[in-house]
Amino acid sequence: MYFFCTFVAMAESKKMGIQAILVVIAVAVMSYFYNIISNGDDANVDDLLADETEQYEDIESTYRDFLPHSDVKEVIDHQYFTLAYSEKHEQAEWVAYETDIQRLPKNTERSDNFRQDREVSTGSASLDDYYGSGYDRGHLAPAGDMHFSEEAMYLSFLMSNVSPQERGFNRGIWRELEEQVRDWTRGYKHLYVVTGPVLTERAKAKIGDNDVTVPRAFYKVLLDYREPELKAVGFVIPNEESKKPLDHYAMSVDEVEDLTGIDFFHNLPNNIEERLERKYSVGRWPFDEERYRERISIWNRQ
Repeated sequence: MYFFCTFVAMAESKKMGIQAILVVIAVAVMSYFYNIISNGDDANVDDLLADETEQYEDIESTYRDFLPHSDVKEVIDHQYFTLAYSEKHEQAEWVAYETDIQRLPKNTERSDNFRQDREVSTGSASLDDYYGSGYDRGHLAPAGDMHFSEEAMYLSFLMSNVSPQERGFNRGIWRELEEQVRDWTRGYKHLYVVTGPVLTERAKAKIGDNDVTVPRAFYKVLLDYREPELKAVGFVIPNEESKKPLDHYAMSVDEVEDLTGIDFFHNLPNNIEERLERKYSVGRWPFDEERYRERISIWNRQ
């Protein structure tokens, strides 16, 4: 303050002018507030990041309001996703979850910690069932959608969330669809997703001591139930490498229901359910052509 007063006096004595005095006053005020902030309690960056992570985890889940209905009775809630486990096929018939733009940032790494689901009353498939089978342990609720939480990532590697997938399928078009869903989430902020194997068709094979069904195809249905544009779309993709673009496999939710026997969004008001599930518009679900080319040239060859 002494320096400030002295400087003002000098300015007046040397006739520096009113503009110079105002500049000095502004600098002094800024310095004053800077000192208040810098002398306060230091913010802990790790605490701020932790709080941010907790916000991602604490986003209120609403996907349980739209769980599917099917003949499988064992429904298990794993907090970040819910599944209906088919003992006959030793895998989930459907897995339901939601994506949210606030949950897209990566706060934890992929764990690769596959293990049995102890909440399945009859016991889930095991790692041994897949060893030497030639099939990937393909995620249904993707690990790529669970980076926001260590617990969510951990749960996504339960064997109840896994199905036998051809290598070229899992690492090719299935990966492309999962990444495309994340792109749509960035654009539409939030989506409801139900995904799983098509178990109504004859199995490609059985693997392991538990006779795990190898499905001939997999499905995914998406619902955007937030304004300004309600919309839904479905996909059924053969469990094999594909060179066709994703939109080739797009269809209405009604068509997926007819194939799987699952009633996906039965809790919607009837008039809205009928309108959303009866048809779809590819124009409302834009696809990434560059990613498609990458799949054909790189992913399919891995």
